[in-house]
Formats: sequence, C-alpha cells, structure tokens
Amino acid sequence: MGAGSCRNRAFQLKYCPVEQISNEIRVGYADQALNGLLRAIGSEHRPFDRRFSQGEDFFIHLDDPLTVPHFHIHHDVRQPEPSRAYLSALMTVTEQLVQRAPQVLKGLTCFFDPAEILRPCFYHVYRIGDELFLYMLRVDLMMHAAESSVIERGTNDMTPAYSSNHLFLEATLIPLEKVVQQGERVEGFRIRQTISQTWIGEFGRGYFQQGIWMDADLTKFFSRLFLPAEKKTYPYYPFLCRYKTVCQSVIALDPDGRAAAVPLLHRSLEFLIPAMDEIQAEMKNSAFSEQMGIYRELKGRIPQSWYEAWQGVRVEAYLNNSDMREFRIEG
Repeated sequence: MGAGSCRNRAFQLKYCPVEQISNEIRVGYADQALNGLLRAIGSEHRPFDRRFSQGEDFFIHLDDPLTVPHFHIHHDVRQPEPSRAYLSALMTVTEQLVQRAPQVLKGLTCFFDPAEILRPCFYHVYRIGDELFLYMLRVDLMMHAAESSVIERGTNDMTPAYSSNHLFLEATLIPLEKVVQQGERVEGFRIRQTISQTWIGEFGRGYFQQGIWMDADLTKFFSRLFLPAEKKTYPYYPFLCRYKTVCQSVIALDPDGRAAAVPLLHRSLEFLIPAMDEIQAEMKNSAFSEQMGIYRELKGRIPQSWYEAWQGVRVEAYLNNSDMREFRIEG
C-alpha cells in the first residue's frame, strides 16, 4: 500500500486500511434470481480443504475446478445496479459453487457492491439478545495466476476466463450497532465501533511520506489474548482489528460453524471493551509484545474454559506442486 505503512510488514497489503470515513456498510442491488438460487440450497455438504497461500490469503481447495468466465473490470461506482452481463457471469460462478460447496452459501443473501465488483458479497445477520452481528463473505473472482489455468485471455477491459480448484475468499464476523432499513428493505449495516482511533502518525517527507496504523498490532494482541498460550495458528489470526472494532475471521464456513462463532466474538468484545482505552494507549507507544503490561493483566483474567473453542484448530505448513509454501488448517 503506497500511501501507508504498518509496523508489521507481513500485514501491510491486507490489513492496513485507509482511515474509515463512515461506519456503515451499504447494501446495494440484490438480484432476485441469484438470491432465489441461494434460498433453494438444501442440506448437502461437500468436502473441501481450507488453506492459506504463501501470501497469507485464505482459500478453499475444491475437488472439482471452478470455471470463472470473463468479467468487466471497470464499473462506474455511481451506478448502483450491475449490467445483465455481470449478473449472468456471477450466476454462472454461483451455480458452480452451490454444486461444489453448497454449505458455504447456505442461508446467505447476495448484494451488489459497485466499489468491489470482483469481490461479490454474501451476508447473514445474527443476534444475541439485543446485540447484532454481521457475517460477511467476500468471494475473490480475480485470477490468481499460480493457482489457475487460463481458458481465454483477458483484455484491458475484461478479466481472463479461467479455471481453478482454489477459491479465495474472506469470511468476517462484524459487530453491529444497527441494521438500517427502509420498510422491509435492508439498506445497510451500522458498525459498532469500539476502537476510537487506529491512526498513529506519519514518517518520511514529500512523496515518501507514509502513515502508520496500529491495526496489525491490535490484530495480534486480540488473537494471542484469546488463544491458548501454546497454540500457534499463523497465518490464521482469529480476531481482527477492522472497521475500528474487533471482528472475527471465520474459517468454519457452514451455517453451524458461522453460528458457533457469534458467541465467541460476543464474549470477547464484552471482555475487551472496558480495557480498550488502556490497550490503545499502550499500543500507540510500542509494537505488540506478550510482555506488555496490559496484555499480561488481561491474559491472566481469561477463563481457562474460553480456550476450549480453539484447542482443535491446527495449522500445517507444506509445499505445493510449485514448491511454494502453503498452510492447511483444520478444526
């Protein structure tokens, strides 16, 4: 990210956000045919592996390859509705995913995001008491060259058509303040922001001036805090600093797995919020360390029973067919 920098370079491309201007996620056009397909998904489960690439990107390995057609690269963000060609191409991909991993999309609703047309969004809202949580699944339709076979080359305006057994995606659980509705129609989600500021400052001059955020260090802080002391899950960090709040990275992608993640985030938030100002104050002055005073204090207060949810999570490193390091995750 040319305009910014994080303390932890390994996180820089994926976890250094631009400063949040709004605390809302807007819901765009929802296609009836596409969502009808999602509502018709049955109870079938198909097997797949969950893995991370050498670049720390999460993907699922499918038994049968997915064929992704051409997509237009450009879209006017002022245009809230997609073209018929886009919807047709997205339906083609979604139909295949429903056949290969139906549990990943079961119970979700899709909407069009004009700002990220190659990362279609699927969601579901959960509730614990009066607290709301948004499960948001982003599917990455860009071709990853090392994991894909080109069917037809792309152009300056169109992505390549390709096939791949690897589907890259991002599944995040986000605490909400409110679901914004107009009558029965969902228009957006107002995020419950629990972190006041992740911007620390700048360094450099002129064109070389870069910003510094603490998001990466907070992600490490939250994740290490709730994992058992001996548990190593790199590159999987279960708790994330996103949208100026604490989110959860979900790896159990079926409906039961998603639902089981909600109380974990709920109790973690309730534990962290009273100490959040002190956490931020200490993190502004130094990178994350397990020797930090506030970390050691909070770690000592974690009930042992809270670690049980993570005991079964295992990460195994291996070399793929191209001698590139990847990680298989189980649990």
